[in-house]
Amino acid sequence: MPRSYTGHMSHGAASNTVAAAIAFIGGGNMASAILGGLIRGGTPAASFIVVEPFEPQRERLRAEFGIDALAAPDETLARASLVVWAVKPQIFAEAAGACGRLVESALQLSIMAGIRCAAIAAATGSDRVVRAMPNTPALIGRGIAGLFATPAVNTGERLRAEQVLGPTGSTLWVDSEADLDAVTALSGSGPAYVFYFIEAMEQAGTEMGLPPEQARRLAQETFAGAAALAMQSDESPAVLRERVTSKGGTTHAALVSMESGGVKAAFVQALHAARRRAEELGR
Repeated sequence: MPRSYTGHMSHGAASNTVAAAIAFIGGGNMASAILGGLIRGGTPAASFIVVEPFEPQRERLRAEFGIDALAAPDETLARASLVVWAVKPQIFAEAAGACGRLVESALQLSIMAGIRCAAIAAATGSDRVVRAMPNTPALIGRGIAGLFATPAVNTGERLRAEQVLGPTGSTLWVDSEADLDAVTALSGSGPAYVFYFIEAMEQAGTEMGLPPEQARRLAQETFAGAAALAMQSDESPAVLRERVTSKGGTTHAALVSMESGGVKAAFVQALHAARRRAEELGR
């Protein structure tokens, strides 16, 4: 079946006929991470309605979580008090055209990059919108999501959004929707930067004669351990860096090489480029 949110309205299986607390428009990886965490936390699978046109993904949801997802939206969506928009940004308009009128009374929680609150409100008729920017470590419960809520969202609804995202990791509220573009650049895209540096360290290790599996493990464990140390320490990253950098030593040689190559400046500029792209996607 083609992946489309339009077409004939289908009727869900028995597990979708109960009054559902949460609906998911899209059942991909990030939606699955949230669903899995909530189900492991004790929320019954029957509490969810999922609309997912892609048949292999529906089969995965059934096999992993016991959820009979809908191939197309139907009237059961109107029973949801919260809807999670988890589709790719470029197909939001299509998905909202098929589902928006059915969920206009629900709290809208979006995990889509770039789609602004105003666009979600216009598509659904609801001004109660929370936008979240999670990242891929959410798949193992180690993510962090930046959150922004429109003024119409009350304290209880903000808490509910936190509870839905809680199983995927930490949450952090920002003061303005524009700040989510910075969150996107820093943490949303951030795992790719870490993988990029692990990749570079692995390459250097193999060039220096280590077997690839040893070079990869050394790089991975170093990133994980250093990040854990930074989180547990009251000292700044700059101080921690200085503590392992003896003048004239090996670490000093590496850092001098990176500074002379403009690595830090290039990295900072890269994040600014990511933020600008997030702004463009929003427009």
